[in-house]
Amino acid sequence: MKVGLFINTQFPEGDNVGARVPELVEQVRLARKMEFSSVLFGHHYLTDPLQMLQITPLMAYLLPEAKGMTIGSNILLLPLLNPVHIAEESATLDVLSEGNFILGVGLGYREGEFEAFGVSLKERAARFTESIALMRQLWVGGKTTFHGKFYSVTDHGISLKPYRPGGPPVWVAGLVEAAVKRAARIGDAWLIANATTLGATQPMMKIYRDTLASLGKTVSEFPIARECYVGSSHATAMEECRAALEYKYDSYAVWGMESPTKNMSFEEMARDRFIIGDKVSVKEEIARWQETLGVNHFVMRVQWPGLEQEKVLGSIRRLGEMFA
Repeated sequence: MKVGLFINTQFPEGDNVGARVPELVEQVRLARKMEFSSVLFGHHYLTDPLQMLQITPLMAYLLPEAKGMTIGSNILLLPLLNPVHIAEESATLDVLSEGNFILGVGLGYREGEFEAFGVSLKERAARFTESIALMRQLWVGGKTTFHGKFYSVTDHGISLKPYRPGGPPVWVAGLVEAAVKRAARIGDAWLIANATTLGATQPMMKIYRDTLASLGKTVSEFPIARECYVGSSHATAMEECRAALEYKYDSYAVWGMESPTKNMSFEEMARDRFIIGDKVSVKEEIARWQETLGVNHFVMRVQWPGLEQEKVLGSIRRLGEMFA
């Protein structure tokens, strides 16, 4: 089983983000020392008052610290962007990482982002599917001709072929049945999002596996992103991360995403959704998710806006020790 680090790129209003960047470097260095397999980065636009570092320059900046680890997006909002641009940047990151880049992509949901980019929310699924088809064609190399509903390339080739033949793996996020089936059809993995419960995820995993089987398709990666905090004490772990996690999910609610914070207590929200405790209880909980779903790559977000660096590093260290 693999364990990865989901880097926090979001910071509260008024925080000195420049001062937080060395902390991110320290987190990645520790994760690499503790033999984490991956480091993934989130993506949004127009998040004010929440401050957020943009994904591609930050990945390139931290790439030397993550040498040998898988690095990638969790998740890039693909329908907002031109697939030629993303294919080119992904090829560069794949070369810089020596074939350790993955492109994690999703549809997005925030109306303000789509309005700002001049893209209709109604078209996002069609743009998404077409974008992946064009990128894969470009990554093969040579001259490409592609004429879709939204994007066209006529007898041109990509500037840089990816390190891996055919390009980096594409992990497709999705919460509902149609999206999960899409992930099986056009993705190299279904990336399970942070906020889903175990009970809601289990039937979706069956749909994903059944769709793969119907396509005669096999995949090797079954990644899942989780909110995870490993404290020194099970009794205090929940309180140590409560405020930061509530801030994060309250921000989701303001953005228009259905948030589990709305009609339940923090403890109710965390149950069967987040993985919080000491090393013993967290290891048991990870095993429960692994056995129930058959996932094999946990990407753990261990920091949220406002959580102190000391607590973040302690959580990373303990998580690494559990699987040393």
